[in-house]
Parts: sequence; C-alpha cells; structure tokens
Amino acid sequence: MAMTILYPVGKHLYVNLTNQCPCACTFCIRQNGDGAYGSDSLWLEHNPDFDEVKAAFAKWELSEFTELVFCGYGEPTEALDLLIRTANYARTLKGCPPIRLNTNGLSDLIHGEPTAHLLQGVVDTVSISLNAGTEAEYMAVTRPKWDNAFAAMQKFASDCKQYVPKVMFTVVDVIPKEEIAAAQAVADRLGIPLRVRKYDS
Repeated sequence: MAMTILYPVGKHLYVNLTNQCPCACTFCIRQNGDGAYGSDSLWLEHNPDFDEVKAAFAKWELSEFTELVFCGYGEPTEALDLLIRTANYARTLKGCPPIRLNTNGLSDLIHGEPTAHLLQGVVDTVSISLNAGTEAEYMAVTRPKWDNAFAAMQKFASDCKQYVPKVMFTVVDVIPKEEIAAAQAVADRLGIPLRVRKYDS
C-alpha cells in the first residue's frame, strides 16, 4: 500500500483521491496491477485528507502540465467534498492547467441527491464513462450497485451540461461495433460528444 495522490501521465497530472467505487467494470484497469502508466501503487493506505493532498501538490510544478485530471484507482466523486476543495485549491496555485473530472457518472446515486451543480466553476471538463449503449449491456459490463444506474448516469451527464463548459461520454474500443453505435445513439440523443478511447491494458 502507498499514498500516491498525484501521478503524471504524459503532460497530464492525475489526482488519486479514493479507491472506493460503486462499480465492478469487467475491463477495469485495477484488475491489471497496482498502478497505471508506470506510476507507483495507486492503492491508498487510507483516504487522504486535505493536508495530505496539499503536501502532494507541493511536490509538483503545475505549469509543466496541460491538464489536471481527477482520475485514480476509484471513483473521484466518492470523495466529492475533497475533490471540490482540491480543485479550488489547485486553481490558486501558479500555472494551474484546465481541470477535468473522469467519472462513472453515478455521483447522484452515491450521494443520494443531485450533484452536478456542485461542479460549476470547479472543473472545466467532465468525462463520463458511458461504457455501453444499452441498459442491459451497461449493467453487464459496469456491474453497478444500483438497478437504475444507467438512467442516473445519463441524467447526471445532462445536468452537467448546465454547469460545466465541456461534457463528453467515453467508451473503450474493446466493446463490439454495434455497442459503440448504440452508445453513439445515446450520446447524440443527449447532445453530448462521444469519444471512443483505446483500452489501456
């Protein structure tokens, strides 16, 4: 176990705040090892507090990166209060780049209330893992804790459009072409761009 709170991925600096996640995705990168992109272990000894996060930021020069990304070995919105506080803090630091949140879009279910409005002025981009284009396939691939996760994820995405400058869906390229087409149809219906990203093994 370690306390890798920040780790670089190319010109992006990633923020790892929690290992908690309400899903058990069949393709989750956590199944492949302890870290990602050559990082140290991303399994945290404990959930970091704000002082630990600030100490981690002190070791990095933000101006060297093109984006700050909340994405680690857990769902970032599981630590929503800390995420918001951290993003607001990062914006006070010299050279802070644009901020992106990578999420499964289930924040409303995690917290039992609408949460997209809390991201206003906090992040510049929200990237939501759509994972599939149909509810049945989504449930099979994502394996969330809640039966209504597919609908809740879409509502969260739609809500984010009101509060965040850039919102996108993503799917990984390992799903069948027909599922990608179905995902594109969902994205088009909601007016949200879809990015098909390469699966990182």
